[in-house]
Amino acid sequence: MPDVELAADTSSGASLQRRGAELTVVVPTLNERANIDLLVARLHKSLLGINWEVVFVDDDSKDGTIAAVRDIASHDCQVRGIRRIARRGLAGACLEGVLSSSAPIVVVMDGDLQHDETCLAAMFETMRGGGADLVVASRYGDDGDANSGLSRLRSGGSRLATHLARLLLRVPLSDPMSGFFMVRRDIVDAVAPRLSRQGFKILLDIVASSPTPLRIREIPYVFGPRLHGQSKLDSLIVLEYLGLLVAKASGDLISTRFLAFGLVGSAGVVVHLGVLHTLLAHGLPFAVAQTAAMFTAMAFNYTLNNTFTYRDQRRLGWRFVTGFAIFAALCSFGVVAGVGVSTLLYTSPSRWWAAGLTAAAVGSAWNYITNSAITWRVR
Repeated sequence: MPDVELAADTSSGASLQRRGAELTVVVPTLNERANIDLLVARLHKSLLGINWEVVFVDDDSKDGTIAAVRDIASHDCQVRGIRRIARRGLAGACLEGVLSSSAPIVVVMDGDLQHDETCLAAMFETMRGGGADLVVASRYGDDGDANSGLSRLRSGGSRLATHLARLLLRVPLSDPMSGFFMVRRDIVDAVAPRLSRQGFKILLDIVASSPTPLRIREIPYVFGPRLHGQSKLDSLIVLEYLGLLVAKASGDLISTRFLAFGLVGSAGVVVHLGVLHTLLAHGLPFAVAQTAAMFTAMAFNYTLNNTFTYRDQRRLGWRFVTGFAIFAALCSFGVVAGVGVSTLLYTSPSRWWAAGLTAAAVGSAWNYITNSAITWRVR
């Protein structure tokens, strides 16, 4: 009786496959190989009685993280992995993981074991009971604590970032910087086109992007110390966070990437003028000095944009060189377009500033749109 034997041998994992997951745990990773086994074991222990799956979204780690995920997935149907090539960013990884899920409820948590997985069951019961659209594990609630997992400097920076978010965006969260939260997947589906793929703080983006107020519950937890690996937080992430605040405060009229592109361009103007002044002081003819200053500023802008603005689509090796050639050509057209439009608008010496600002706006818009579509196009 093979059918009976098959039924007797059916595992809980096979049962999960037939019924489908109630909860998807999304874990963005970058060089977290040492933590994968430990986290999966903790999830199995904490989520007993719940049909769950875990999706590790890996930004092409060099330490074999995705291989570790696949090794476990080969015998555990509740584990799967997504390997992202030529894409970077925690927010983008979280979004891809959430959108890959068919479960009605998803939770985002880090792979560094600093988030307390024992909170998951309580968070899920709150969500499943219909008591909230979003449950946030907060480090700053009555019983929460971030001190054991953050240095004094990072703890102070996190609190400052939280204050700015609540002040500028008026989000009703004690910890809008939390990377540990559970949400209905249909909410993320609805706001996904408005979410930034850059930066670290997708929770703040979801709450600020929702067209209607969300029912939010918070539970306190103790932010644990990192066991393996290194933190991904750096100065560029801080700048991306500030860009996100500006983007959401403007109602997404100013994108984070466009703001970064503009800031780099402003710095490029300073570089241009500095080089021009220096070369003229050394007796070079104006035409020669101006040409050298323009190409120096272009190289500066290109390098900074490649490193920061488009860090998730960064050009490396030979592509860095060809990218600069494309960037310079497109920016040259931007200069021509700006000069042409401003010349048409120039009516009198007293209105020179209006024509100048128009030229700058046209040139910036042209450079941003064309370089986003061509130089750093999504591959």
